[in-house]
Amino acid sequence: AVPAPTNNPKLKVITMRKFVLVAAIALTATMTLSACNKKGGEEQSAQQVQQAHKPTDVNDSKAWNAYLGQIVQKNMQGMSANQPYAYMVTAATTDEQKAQNQRQLESVQDTVARGVLPGNLLAFGGPVSATTADLIVAAFKDAKPGSFKDVIVLFIGDQADEQRVTDALKPTGATVRFVAM
Repeated sequence: AVPAPTNNPKLKVITMRKFVLVAAIALTATMTLSACNKKGGEEQSAQQVQQAHKPTDVNDSKAWNAYLGQIVQKNMQGMSANQPYAYMVTAATTDEQKAQNQRQLESVQDTVARGVLPGNLLAFGGPVSATTADLIVAAFKDAKPGSFKDVIVLFIGDQADEQRVTDALKPTGATVRFVAM
């Protein structure tokens, strides 16, 4: 589900933001894997890769990207695509964040309308679970039944929002995964 090149500046911004998030996830994965490699015949260090903890500031997007990125990395089993589609939904506390979430919703709606190839993973998370759940429900409301068969949709949020996200995704045939944050 790669969009065709376009001169639409709005789409370019959305695409760039997705790229930055995917790059952050890839960097986290690379650093995690490189920390686990052994050098020559040396014994592996007892040091563990430091895990990012759930941020307390809903507006600290860097910390949220690191936190959510590690969760996505741990939940990619069954994915056969090169990389996941990761969507970090902001807390929507400012007009800019609300506009960003609206653009993200439109992007996901376009993706849902076009469809996603089996083996892909779409991951959704953000500092406010209800806001993330609202975006998922709105984005998938017009999805065709069975259109996401063998596609994994990962929702990172609160238990209170799990059922409504699962109910919204069920008709699509997607494999729904939930991770409590």
